[in-house]
Amino acid sequence: MAETNIVYPVIIKKDGDTYLVYVPDFDGMTEGTSLANAIEMARDYIGLACLEFDDRKEALPKMSTAEQAKMLAKEKADDEEFAFSDGEVTYVDLNLPKYKAQVRNQSVKKNCTLPQWLSEEAEEAGINFSKVLQDGLIAILRSRA
Repeated sequence: MAETNIVYPVIIKKDGDTYLVYVPDFDGMTEGTSLANAIEMARDYIGLACLEFDDRKEALPKMSTAEQAKMLAKEKADDEEFAFSDGEVTYVDLNLPKYKAQVRNQSVKKNCTLPQWLSEEAEEAGINFSKVLQDGLIAILRSRA
């Protein structure tokens, strides 16, 4: 994932109290409760889609023009009940390295087995098990680098 900042068009159309979003270059949809929230959700959708491309070691799709975005919406997203192609085209930017760091830095739960006496003494000493495990894993990984 060599790109730093990327920009993709999205099409936003209000439907009642909801703002529906079509992301043509990734052929996906999301929604928001306000225009600002819809743009935020579009940014998150694009970010997650880019991470999937990155995981598969695939190149990101080329950014469409506004006209191409409308054509893609007409071909892939419009149906008898709802036409994204007559929505508003806007562009959403994303800093990929920053997004990747934020998403991939989420905590995950891991179970750990240790002797009961060690667990009891560590708890009495007020030791944070997660912090000790993190520090230990970081030290081991750095020593292997």
